[in-house]
Amino acid sequence: MQTESKILDDLARLVGGAVGAANGARQELEQIIRARMERMLAHMDLVPREEFEAVRTMAIKAREEQEVLAARIAALEEKLAATSAAAAPAAPARRRKPAAKS
Repeated sequence: MQTESKILDDLARLVGGAVGAANGARQELEQIIRARMERMLAHMDLVPREEFEAVRTMAIKAREEQEVLAARIAALEEKLAATSAAAAPAAPARRRKPAAKS
């Protein structure tokens, strides 16, 4: 019975050591992959999320201001057209003289 217990203890230690080694290898592999991914992303010249959101907000605001200004221009053009039509008296239509026959 003592022999079986010793064998099981040795086997448990061996399995525990293998699990510990596998866990250490996994952590080392994760570190290597993370370092490579960070290096690759650094070379891609990507924009951080915060900067993207800031530019997106600015673009939305600029679009809204552009729509407001376009509406103001349209209103001013209508007003100018109405003022021009009211200010210019209706000119009588000129009749063309018939072309002289030769």
